[in-house]
Amino acid sequence: MARATKLKVYRTVAGFHDAYVAAPSQKAALEAWGSDRDLFARGIAEQVTDPALTAEPLAAPGTVVKRSRGTSAEQIAALPDPKPDTPERDASTGKARAKPPSPGSAKAKSKSTPKPPPRAKPDPKPSGTALDAAEETLAAVKADYAGRERALAAREAALTRERRAFDRDRAAALDAAQTARDDAQARYDAALRTWRAARG
Repeated sequence: MARATKLKVYRTVAGFHDAYVAAPSQKAALEAWGSDRDLFARGIAEQVTDPALTAEPLAAPGTVVKRSRGTSAEQIAALPDPKPDTPERDASTGKARAKPPSPGSAKAKSKSTPKPPPRAKPDPKPSGTALDAAEETLAAVKADYAGRERALAAREAALTRERRAFDRDRAAALDAAQTARDDAQARYDAALRTWRAARG
């Protein structure tokens, strides 16, 4: 495949789709589409230059990119109308044969059974208002408790940090107080011994 700077984007019709391909020439585009006919000469294929249409084909040179033309409803509306029924002709006379009366014709009605009573009107579709309101309430409750849970988790984390700091401070204070008490005890014991020695 030639370099991207030499590629051109071509388009042809493929059913309800437009088939795009980036190729260096019309011949290469026809080969990519698998066509042995000159679609360009027939006016079925053309070159496109719109950047919005050429970007995807140019990103994958030689690959056919199909894009739907219109919505499903528009595609159905574009279908040709069915051909009217052609009356059968008698082989011997060449004249058109009379068609049997259709079920809805006057002749058919005269020979048909009485018309059935009209069908009852179907019940209207149930309203989804209550369901929508219940779903909104459920979503609001979930969001409320999710927010409260996050706040509680933050408070728990803060309390955990406060507890750790409290434990550290208590341990340090008790250690300092115990050391001071032990020092005082040692000084008292030494003074007591000196006092007893002086008396003896």
